[in-house]
Amino acid sequence: MQSRIAEELKLRYQPVAVIMADEKPEEAQQFAEGKWGCVAAMFTAASKGRVVAFDRKTYGCPGGGVGLGFGNLYENMPGGIEYFLSTGRGEGFREGEAYKKTPEAAQSFVDELPITDIPYHYVVIKPLGKLATDDDPQMVVLYCNPDQLAALVVLANYRRPGGDNVIIPFGAGCHSVCLIPYDESLHEYPRAVVGMIDISARPHVDPDLLTFTVPYRMFQEMEEDVPGSFLEKESWEKVKNRIPGG
Repeated sequence: MQSRIAEELKLRYQPVAVIMADEKPEEAQQFAEGKWGCVAAMFTAASKGRVVAFDRKTYGCPGGGVGLGFGNLYENMPGGIEYFLSTGRGEGFREGEAYKKTPEAAQSFVDELPITDIPYHYVVIKPLGKLATDDDPQMVVLYCNPDQLAALVVLANYRRPGGDNVIIPFGAGCHSVCLIPYDESLHEYPRAVVGMIDISARPHVDPDLLTFTVPYRMFQEMEEDVPGSFLEKESWEKVKNRIPGG
C-alpha cells in the first residue's frame, strides 16, 4: 500500500500497520520467550522495513504486555506499579522512575488506562508496503518531526467537527502506539494519538521524531482528504520545502 500522506509529508520512515490476528507471518521477528525488550524498539524496526510480532510470551516487559493489550500485567509487578512509576518501594525493589510524584497519583493514572485483554493471539507490526490483501489493520503509526506532526494534526481535524480530534496522553510508549489508539478505534468518533513522549522509550526513537497513531478507518479518511486540502496550498509548500529529503 502506498501512502499519499507519507509522500506528501516526506516521512523519513514508512508508516506501519498494527494488526491483531490469530496467526503471525512466517517472516515476523519476535523477542525470545521471557527475554526483556522494549516494544518501542520493535516498532522502530518495523518502520525501517521489518515485520515484527508479539504474543503473550514475547512482549518484552510487563509494561509492554499491557501496552499491547495482553491484559493487566501490572497486577503482579513486584512492589506495585504505583511505586515503580513514582517514589519506589525501598530496599529490595526497583528504583522508582519518578514519572509521577506520589504512588497515589501513579495509581490514578493506571486506573484510568483502558487496559484490555484483546481476543487475539498476536499483535503484528508491518510496514504499509508489506500489507497483504487479507490483512485487517486496526491502527497505523507514522513517525514524524514537528512540521510533519503539525500537518497530521491539521489533517486529522480537516473533515471532522471540532478541534480535539488528536490527543497527547501521558503514558508509556507502547500505550501510545497500541493500547490507547486501540481503545479509540472502538469509539464512533476515534481520535488520533501523539506518542513516544515516554522518557524510557525515547532512546529507541530518533531524537527529532514522535509518533502519530491513527485508527485505520480514520487513516483512510485522512488519505482520501489529501487532495483538495491545505496540503495543496502555498502555506504548506513553505513548510514542506524545509523538510529534509524528497
